[in-house]
Amino acid sequence: MKVLSVNVGRPLAVPYTSQPEGLTGIDKRPVEGPVRVTAPGPKGVGGSGLAGDAVCDRRHHGGNDQAVYAYAREDLDEWERELGRRLRNGEFGENLTTQGLDLSHAEIGERWRVGGEGGPLLEVSSGRIPCRTFQGYLGERGWVKRFSRTGLTGAYLRVVEEGTVRAGDAVEIVRRPGHGVTTTMEFRATTTERELLPRLAAAGEALHTEVREELERLRGAASA
Repeated sequence: MKVLSVNVGRPLAVPYTSQPEGLTGIDKRPVEGPVRVTAPGPKGVGGSGLAGDAVCDRRHHGGNDQAVYAYAREDLDEWERELGRRLRNGEFGENLTTQGLDLSHAEIGERWRVGGEGGPLLEVSSGRIPCRTFQGYLGERGWVKRFSRTGLTGAYLRVVEEGTVRAGDAVEIVRRPGHGVTTTMEFRATTTERELLPRLAAAGEALHTEVREELERLRGAASA
């Protein structure tokens, strides 16, 4: 299990985003050398956890619960076959393109040590919900629905301990909670299969802040 590439993006002006200035940071490209990874701060204020990586629409992206986005090279390869086109590392806007990690079955709260001593400790917080910017960037018609149908969402991660990452770093899963709440389950529960929402409670405090708040609202409504 390892990091194939570390990818960062610069602001790009596009016609397909709702960001007020028409900018997006989705165009991630592999970089050489070490990249510092830190907790960026709460959503709406903090951007990316990677130094030099742009998050332009902080209403919907970035922040501590979405500090780092990882996507598996194996899933990119699957999409290459499905779409009939080449997909480079970083094409899905991911910061870390991984190899050997099954991100669809990663559990919420699962922790990864990247790069050994001096590397960050990252914690899986949620799957990725696709947006119109993602669709516009790829230029694939009906992409949001196609991506959602598969459940190959990749994994958002929060930064538990800061450090540096680089291409080739080993990834060690140092904790797997065992509750069975995976990124794919969390994604489906918050999008297309809302009846699964109560099952997410097993992941507790490791859930994305917005998902925890939604569960609290559901509990409040049920007890009212």
